[in-house]
Order: sequence, then C-alpha cells, then structure tokens
Amino acid sequence: MGFFNKLLRPLRRPFRYEFWNASLILICVTVGAYMLARMFPPLRGLLSLNAVAVVKYRMFWQPLTYMFVHGNPSHLIFNQLGLLFFGLSVERSIGSKEFLLFYLLTGTLAGLASLGIFLAAGEYYAVLLGSSGAVYATLLAYAVIFPRSRIFIWGVLPVSAPLLVLIYAGIALFSQTFNRGSGIAHVTHLAGFAAAWLYLVIRMGVNPLKVWGDIFR
Repeated sequence: MGFFNKLLRPLRRPFRYEFWNASLILICVTVGAYMLARMFPPLRGLLSLNAVAVVKYRMFWQPLTYMFVHGNPSHLIFNQLGLLFFGLSVERSIGSKEFLLFYLLTGTLAGLASLGIFLAAGEYYAVLLGSSGAVYATLLAYAVIFPRSRIFIWGVLPVSAPLLVLIYAGIALFSQTFNRGSGIAHVTHLAGFAAAWLYLVIRMGVNPLKVWGDIFR
C-alpha cells in the first residue's frame, strides 16, 4: 500500500486553493452552448457524441463536448440545477481548479465509457448529449465530502446524501438492464459514478466506502 501511495504521489499534488464560481461559469457555458445549438442546429450534431462521428470521422472532441449540449429545456434545467445545488458546495470545499478538473475529467470519462459500450453493443448511431454523467459524478463527490448531509426529495422526504447516491445508482443499473429503450443514458450515469469514485481514490486519496462506513457504523 505504501508503494501504491508513493506511485500516486505526483497525481495527488494539490492545486493552490482558489474559489471563483467555476460551477456558475460551467452553467453559463452550457446554457450558451444550448442556445447556440438551437440557433444553429448542425452544431448540436458536431458537439454530441456519436460512435460513427468519433471513429469514422475523427471527431475526437465529442467525448468532452457532448456534456455541453442538451436535448430540450427540461433536460438542460434539471442538469444545471444539479450542478448548482451540489457543484457549488463541492467547489467551495475542494477549490475551483480542482472542481473544474474533476467535472471535466469525470464527464469525459463517462463519455468515453459510453462510447466504448455503444461500439461493443453495435449502437453505432446512438447519440449522447447532456451533462448527466458529470452531474452524477458531482453528486457522488458531494455525498463523500458531506456524508451527513440530508437532501429533501420533492422538498418533503429527507434522504442522506450517501443513500441518495445508492438509490440513483440502483435505478440507473436497473434501468440500463431492463429499460434500455427509455432514451435516457443510464450507462453514462453509472459511468459518472464510477469515474468520480476513481477520481476520489486516485487523485484525492479518499475511499468513499470508508467514509460512509465510518458514518453508518
């Protein structure tokens, strides 16, 4: 374990703490991209993630840019509210540079994982768009940083943040297995959780299971 930690030491070099509302900047960029895609429809096809576009036409930017375009206003609003509610708190805790790296990297990894699954499943013409993967990653980070936090579902039902993550992961896993035709990228949600888990363990040296185990022990 000591050798493993020594190996990861360069990856764990922290940024100097700064806070400059990266979450709000991401929201503004995402809303701006949505508006531009509405005004210039071909832009949505260029930025969304599609296996044929990436592999055949070498649009290698799509595993990053897909998270900045959305299908409709409700899709956009739901994701940006998640980023606002959870992202700002995570950003204040770890700093803006760290949060920006976390958000963009986990979103990109979720996109790459989805791309791999599309290719393996022969879903060459599936189109992925929206920041759900990065937002789900942010939710997991929130639940690890603030494990005692309670979130009120529909403003009424209190649920602990770690339990909410487990519920969302269970719903995504069930839906990906039994309801694949829903049009919702459940695999991207799961990949977002997995990417956040890896980021916390590798980059920050935090094991979510240990944090949650200490809380519920």
